[in-house]
Amino acid sequence: MARYMLWHKTDTYYDRTNPPPAEFMAKMGGLMADMTAAGVMLAGEGLKHPEHRTKLEYKNGQRTVTDGPYAEAKEVIGGFVIVDVKSKDEAIEWADRFAACFDEIEVEVSPITEASDFQ
Repeated sequence: MARYMLWHKTDTYYDRTNPPPAEFMAKMGGLMADMTAAGVMLAGEGLKHPEHRTKLEYKNGQRTVTDGPYAEAKEVIGGFVIVDVKSKDEAIEWADRFAACFDEIEVEVSPITEASDFQ
């Protein structure tokens, strides 16, 4: 088995003032249930709007702290799912199903580094 992070970029964020549509919640809830039933889902969360985030940058021993939103940010991670699957192809299949919950979305599939990668 191999762990992969599936993460997506979005311009649409939901909160109390802008709740997600019922259809979206039904699709996402069904997908999360399927992933759990298949035993592949390790974690998954949506992330709050960038206005609630803080970015730390380190350069030449100095730390810069920037509270969101970030004017220069064009692509912001909106959420993630971590799966434990048999192959990259299986991770991509789950990413396809994840993407189907959205009208338009970009999903990246990234293998997670394991300790065994260094041995």
